Amino acid sequence: MSNLFQPYRLRSLTIPNRAWMAPMCQYSAAADGPLQGVPTDWHLAHLGARAVGGAGLILTEATAVSPEGRISPLDVGLWNEEQREAFRRITRFLESQGAVPAVQIAHAGRKASTAAPWHGGRQLRPDEGGWTTVAPSPLPFTDDGPVPREMTTRDIERVVADFARTAELALAAGFKVAEVHGAHGYLINEFLSPHSNHRDDEYGGSYENRTRFALEVVDAVRAVWPEELPVFFRISATDWLTENPEDPREGWTGEDTARFAKDLLAHGVDLLDVSTGGNAPGAAIPVGPDYQVPFAAKVREETDLPVAAVGLITGARQAEEILASGRADAVLLGRELLRDPYWVNSAAVELGDEPRRPVQYARAY
Repeated sequence: MSNLFQPYRLRSLTIPNRAWMAPMCQYSAAADGPLQGVPTDWHLAHLGARAVGGAGLILTEATAVSPEGRISPLDVGLWNEEQREAFRRITRFLESQGAVPAVQIAHAGRKASTAAPWHGGRQLRPDEGGWTTVAPSPLPFTDDGPVPREMTTRDIERVVADFARTAELALAAGFKVAEVHGAHGYLINEFLSPHSNHRDDEYGGSYENRTRFALEVVDAVRAVWPEELPVFFRISATDWLTENPEDPREGWTGEDTARFAKDLLAHGVDLLDVSTGGNAPGAAIPVGPDYQVPFAAKVREETDLPVAAVGLITGARQAEEILASGRADAVLLGRELLRDPYWVNSAAVELGDEPRRPVQYARAY
């Protein structure tokens, strides 16, 4: 059996393979009314197709812990019972196809309140269906963007409680993995990075202070999540600022990530989902195949925390080599699964493994 199709065990959970679906926003929920933030038939079909296609674990798109935590008005959320019941339908189907249902819980911070990409992706004013965003510091994401409201300590406490409440709802909805979204310039990433966190209280300044909010969220989620089920954390391993000698801006680094991984492990996180970027517009990012994998490999080499690699992983043998070389414990596929929902089953055939095909399709083979 190839490395890619070996089962993977975390706590009491066994994931059938190591080819997983990354979170990808669909901008397909209702923006307001009683169905605000509720996943729709689109989400069932979209996520369900990748389960049929063989993915071992399927992560939802960034699922907001509150209305103001959504990236856009069209994002899904999980802060009420209606959303919980809609997700329950999805998790049941994913499990029926042999996939592990996982939820990414998130708050978008200063990058919230945006239009869908096909509507321009710009930040929306309150009179356009948007809202005032919040952040660790009153710094806009772009020079000409809206200035977010600086969060008070009471705001921080409320958001931590929101993460815990969403985790409770996610468990009731049938999810087996909870992933805390700390990447891509959203709220937790904003606190971690000195590029976006200019606070002078206990949540800013030193490394210990800037990581405090993230660890409080992890502790709150871990406290309500069953001991036998895993918690993931998604991180942007670098802002691509100090990694680039030509960019004088201070930011979060690969060294910070390796250090933080040890803290996350001590607080009960079971796997680090390693991405990069998203917090600093204009950062020079050397995009290419495997360009983020070295950051995952660094964490795996320097800590005991398992890692998943992501980013321009498009080929079966490429994914297999990442695992076989010991650079990651699993791979997450994003755009490649948008192009081909059955990529994982095709990869199994290419690598000489047994694809997980539904009995309804047997006559095709």
